[in-house]
Amino acid sequence: MNDSYSGEVVVGGPVDVRELPGLTIAKLAVGKLSNNVYLLRCRATGEALLIDAADEADRVAALTRLGGAPAQAVLTTHLHADHWQALASVVAQTGARTLAGADDAGGIPVPTDRVLHHGETVHVGELELTVITLRGHTPGSVALHYQDPDGLGHLFTGDALFPGGPGRTTNPADFTSLIDDLEERVFGVYPDGTWFYPGHGNDSTLGLERPQLAEWRARGW
Repeated sequence: MNDSYSGEVVVGGPVDVRELPGLTIAKLAVGKLSNNVYLLRCRATGEALLIDAADEADRVAALTRLGGAPAQAVLTTHLHADHWQALASVVAQTGARTLAGADDAGGIPVPTDRVLHHGETVHVGELELTVITLRGHTPGSVALHYQDPDGLGHLFTGDALFPGGPGRTTNPADFTSLIDDLEERVFGVYPDGTWFYPGHGNDSTLGLERPQLAEWRARGW
């Protein structure tokens, strides 16, 4: 693993790259809301997946070419506009297929080639990632989990989970839905060493966040 990776990126700053045995992860911050964009590239085949073509289309399109041919697919984690403002341009520049959660795809103004459901898999070259639907921030927010031969899991959470708590929800029912899904589908399944990569800000691990679960539920946000 690349020991220099910190996951701390800033708008206008360089890409931060993590080298895993099977996968290269590149992280870039873009736009007024400092959205994180991730490029996942299979080290064996060179195939790549982009997560969230958020903003600054030319920079994101350049990211898709980092380390090889342009990404073959772009996954949008959820329907909020700050996560797809560059999507149309990036797809036009790369010819990439589009993926999004089944219950959010209709709200994304770029046609979705493949709608995703909880428990399905997405392949990037020889690698397999599991789709996790986390309902509440939006109805069809999706996360992706990758298990690398390094023994650690890597989880891309969009705006459903951040260091310090769940993503924003607009009513108690949505919060309950999200915290229930996080407890059942993330913290109840994956171990403390799992590293997660959110849609904004720095990364964290499930182990660092797990002790706060009861506090998050009690405070209601």
